[in-house]
Amino acid sequence: MSRRAVNPSRRFGDGASVPFTSSLHSKSRSSPLLSIGLVLLGAFLLIAYTYGGSGAFGVDREALKVDAGLPCTVEVQKTIPILKKVYGDSMRKVLHVGPDTCSVVSKLLKEEDTEAWGVEPYDVEDVDATCKSLIRKGVVRVADIKSALPYRTKSFSLVIVSDSLDYLSPKYLNKTLPDLARLSTEGITIFSGYPGQQRAKAAELPKFGRPAKLRSSSWWIRYFVQTGLEENEVAAKKFEQAITKKGYKPSCQVFHLSSYH
Repeated sequence: MSRRAVNPSRRFGDGASVPFTSSLHSKSRSSPLLSIGLVLLGAFLLIAYTYGGSGAFGVDREALKVDAGLPCTVEVQKTIPILKKVYGDSMRKVLHVGPDTCSVVSKLLKEEDTEAWGVEPYDVEDVDATCKSLIRKGVVRVADIKSALPYRTKSFSLVIVSDSLDYLSPKYLNKTLPDLARLSTEGITIFSGYPGQQRAKAAELPKFGRPAKLRSSSWWIRYFVQTGLEENEVAAKKFEQAITKKGYKPSCQVFHLSSYH
């Protein structure tokens, strides 16, 4: 993410009056307490910059992901506790499909009685050590979701998809969505962007292949019907009740579908 300088230095002309010039040039008038204070302030700022995860001195990692065009993957992480309540035992074996899947899988693995795997649809670059380890162990795979994924039918209890179907044309959706539904025994949950929502920037289009096509809920519902996928009404109702109770409004559309039987 590019940063713009916001505090250009000021230049003083010859003979200009600079406050405290005499005190800076005079050792006899400098205060030891001032020097100590400046050292402590510098140390505090360094620590805050190094360890801060958010706020004035740190970096809000979730905000960076949203800005990078991954709002629904962030949404999955936020709603994991809600999904656990909605699906219960159906969250035993979970497959997440979407960019930055390492973050989602890592969070799912911290949940009690939950096994998790992930599919990263795009090339990964500059990933951290944890993600490299998950890929090396085969927990996370980098795979083209436009082709059949290398898992047996009904390998997972629940499949969660985010920030990936929006980049597929109907031609590839006709192959990808049924294949994802094939993998689950209990259902598939889709997190999709709202029309008008800002997504991947132009610089990232080579990675995603095409601009996101953000569709309305009515478009998705018609498509699910045409594909033979039915809404999981029980899960959808529980999810709606849970977010209403918490006063929480997801930033993405969430669809709960039943598996093929």
